[in-house]
Amino acid sequence: MSFFGLGKAVTVDLTYAGGDSQRSATVKSEQGSLDTLALFTSGDTIAGHVHLSPAPGKKVEHLGVKIEVLGQIELYFDRGNAYDFVSLVREVSPPGELQGPLSIPFEFSRVEMPHESYHGINVRTRYLLRVTMQRSYGNTVVQEFKFWVRNTGVAPEINNSIKMEVGIEDCLHIEFEYAKAKYHLKDVVVGKIFFLLVRIKIKHMEVEIRRRESTGSGPNTYNESETIAKYEVMDGAPVRGESIPVRLFLSPYDLTPTYKNVSNRFSVKYYLNLVLVDEEDRRYFKQQEIYLFRDTVQ
Repeated sequence: MSFFGLGKAVTVDLTYAGGDSQRSATVKSEQGSLDTLALFTSGDTIAGHVHLSPAPGKKVEHLGVKIEVLGQIELYFDRGNAYDFVSLVREVSPPGELQGPLSIPFEFSRVEMPHESYHGINVRTRYLLRVTMQRSYGNTVVQEFKFWVRNTGVAPEINNSIKMEVGIEDCLHIEFEYAKAKYHLKDVVVGKIFFLLVRIKIKHMEVEIRRRESTGSGPNTYNESETIAKYEVMDGAPVRGESIPVRLFLSPYDLTPTYKNVSNRFSVKYYLNLVLVDEEDRRYFKQQEIYLFRDTVQ
């Protein structure tokens, strides 16, 4: 897998040691396009070659070449002040003159990458390889190559069912039950909804998966919620004693694991949101947090 970038006088290319067998991930960029990036897991060795090529017929003097592995958390309302939680550097070439194409090997063994890559509403966690050819007179060449990180989580030892009630006095009484509260990202949400009292004309009912992203701390905490999925449970009026099954597959949706207080900078939580709409388009909600984890890296 190769990535290309142009400096003022030097073309910088990077290939990974895995070649065609290098794992990759297709992810949505901040601009909305799909990017294919090299995929790694915490503890992997990141190795390959940096390829440097001067412009045709040119010789390039430099003060040395280095390559860095960086893991950063950046809050969008505080751009320019990224927090580096991984920072490793290798000096891969001493000062000299680049007279023609040059390939330089590099290796970072068993790199600890504790946080997954994440692009959210107000925050991103990103990883990159940064190649720097130091030159005099402000002509330093810097090129960055992004990669993606996913880590497996630990399956919960205890995974109790969820049982809740939704009620409006003398008008509506609903019980709903989900088989468990913790799910891996390819799991299926299975449950039932029981109508014990129905004196409101319900038009339809749906279950939503909602993601809540919290950034900052104290008075500078920002919460953003977005609906990731909607699943119509029922279309039409229920009757007393009716039981409606729920079966929601998670794999089609762009979900991440639950992230709790990542480097004291952000958290990501998920909720199942039960929504009922009556014939006058009034909406009734009941929300329950669920825990998501990654059981395999693909």
